Amino acid sequence: MKLPRRRFLQLAAGAAALPAVTRMAAAQSYPARPLRMIIGYPPGGSADITARLTGQWLSERLGQPVVIESRPGAATNLATEAVVRAPGDGYTLLLVAPANAINATLYDKLSFNFLRDIVPVAGIIRFPNVVVVNPSLPIKTIPELIAYAKANPGKLNMASSGNGSTIHMSGELFKMLTGINMVHVPYRGGAPALTDLIAGQVHVMFDNVPTSAEHIKAGKLRGLAVTSTTRSGVLAGPAHGGRCPARLRGERVVRLGRADTPGEVIDAVNKAMNAVLADPKAQARFAELGASLLPGSPADFGKLLADETEKWGKVVKFSGAKPD
Repeated sequence: MKLPRRRFLQLAAGAAALPAVTRMAAAQSYPARPLRMIIGYPPGGSADITARLTGQWLSERLGQPVVIESRPGAATNLATEAVVRAPGDGYTLLLVAPANAINATLYDKLSFNFLRDIVPVAGIIRFPNVVVVNPSLPIKTIPELIAYAKANPGKLNMASSGNGSTIHMSGELFKMLTGINMVHVPYRGGAPALTDLIAGQVHVMFDNVPTSAEHIKAGKLRGLAVTSTTRSGVLAGPAHGGRCPARLRGERVVRLGRADTPGEVIDAVNKAMNAVLADPKAQARFAELGASLLPGSPADFGKLLADETEKWGKVVKFSGAKPD
């Protein structure tokens, strides 16, 4: 169900017309019951780990349980639609990954408008990707990868977890920035793609750090660089601690609520989330996962989301990607 712009304006006007004392009382009593955090991925992955960690720590600060609800399917669109349809009362949150920004351009018809129908509340973490190759290739650095690809146009196969996935789009952004030609080979998920990369059936992949780290340390894959502007603490060392071009950034994970969520509620969750990110215990745990923190205001995230949606929109158009 699409949330028409007119209806959104009516909801906003109705909220503004409430007596100030009523709004203040609602903010002071929030949250009065458990919250739901919806993720668009199956249990066990980095999104699920992030949700469960932050849900636990938020619960300690807000005084209410945060229930994690997994709704995988349609490249996170099912989860986003569920949040758009939920009441805008601050009790339904969405864990957002770059797929949400990518989908805004990748899909021609969606029942919602990502930037219009949900509002940024608080940032959590950024997961970089890591550029990995099969060790049989005579490539040990990013400059060597670029030179090899230019000397052998169309001969390198680039694996991904599927058309339009963040792993795919990271590779396409790299191609766009460097002008190289690699053949995209989509898989039904990251695990089979990694399996074939280790076996030498494909050559290169822009994978998430948590899933490739152990294979790199074991020598089954060679890490060339991370897609962040700083070295990865998880992948330390000259062989796989380098950096890609600064504009090639890794995964960002943020949490949003409905567009008509009261500002006082948004501020309450934002304050609690920033308190979590300032906690040394949370900082240490996220560092173990290879993530960097994203504290800030809702306005900071509004700009970030708009910038990310615009950036990935250009990459989608460059690649000509279509959803599976």
